[in-house]
Amino acid sequence: MKQHSDAEARLTDGQLDEIRMLIEQRSAILFDSSRERFFSTRLREYVAETGARSGADLLRGLRGSNGEYESLLERLLTQETSFFRYPGVYEALEKRILPEIQERKFWHDPRTLRIWSAGCSTGEEPYSIAITLCDSLKFAEAWDIEILATDISRRALRHAERGLYPRRSLEDVSLRQAETYFSPTKHGFQVRSRIRRMVSFAQMNLAESVYVGKFDCIFCMNVLMYFSTERRLAILRRFFDALEPGGYFLLGHAETLSDAPMKFEPVVLADCRLYRKPARESRRIAAVAEAQS
Repeated sequence: MKQHSDAEARLTDGQLDEIRMLIEQRSAILFDSSRERFFSTRLREYVAETGARSGADLLRGLRGSNGEYESLLERLLTQETSFFRYPGVYEALEKRILPEIQERKFWHDPRTLRIWSAGCSTGEEPYSIAITLCDSLKFAEAWDIEILATDISRRALRHAERGLYPRRSLEDVSLRQAETYFSPTKHGFQVRSRIRRMVSFAQMNLAESVYVGKFDCIFCMNVLMYFSTERRLAILRRFFDALEPGGYFLLGHAETLSDAPMKFEPVVLADCRLYRKPARESRRIAAVAEAQS
């Protein structure tokens, strides 16, 4: 109790506001009034654990050290995750999205399949995607597959690249999948190398415009809530532009695109809502190109 009281005394409301503004300026991540309690609690825990003498000391550290800033940001953004955390999403990938991609690209040479896990955290999501592809895609070896997994946290990405997880992370992994795609070690379960090779990890802040090419499917689960409305819509526009016509966009269960101006087509499968970029756009583009030739 005394430690908590000391942390309360060392960090004033004004300093909380300064830190909030610093984070928004540097990373475009906004902790608004809806997350006020979470934000102040996490910050005061951080102050108590690091032993900062005052809020002013913490602010100096954040402004003067990238390591200090990234450490705090990771504390604020880290979420509990696991393999196949939202089973309905992976069922939709298996039964709706992949069959459409296979039909659309069957005669392509090469047959490319690109999926983006935006905000991949410690890697459970992109590896779950890779396992679903191996389980569901007919003649997977005939496809040129890339799963791009991005996150703002370097520490989370280092964890993801190792691919080593405790047993509790595999609660929703079937026994067959565990035996096929993981190797037991004394420290947990290691994702097998053929699955790890399907995933490319990269540090990225979604608020920064970076060209990453076109994708058949984009996962962005529980990430956009950290941005202001203006930033969120700008990121959504880039996601829309990065999708192939007919491609799918997936959000967290509590998120919607009700206020987005992009013309996504909502698709509801059981308890899962998907958003599809209209396929007719590809026909329109082809028609324009033919008319100009």
